[in-house]
Amino acid sequence: MSHPPDGPYGYGYSEPTPWATGITVAVLVAALATCGVYAFGAALAHVHPLLSIAVNLIAVGGAAPTAWRWRFAPVTRWVIAGLAAGVLCAWLALILPALFH
Repeated sequence: MSHPPDGPYGYGYSEPTPWATGITVAVLVAALATCGVYAFGAALAHVHPLLSIAVNLIAVGGAAPTAWRWRFAPVTRWVIAGLAAGVLCAWLALILPALFH
């Protein structure tokens, strides 16, 4: 997918990327997403481990198409990056103890 020279939204100008603010937003969203996904996954794992895996995969599979469409939006790209990092961190926190137990 190629975008016109003035960006994917056709604003006619290009603003500088707010790296400090964006990374701060991404880190905070990642921390919240990690806590939420881990807590929900751990609670479901107490019921049945396969239930936890199934619900997590269904949730991510349902949210992924929307996140993919929003990946170029100026503000939401940082939120999407934080969510992706948070989900991956939570999945690692849920899976690694099970592998080494």
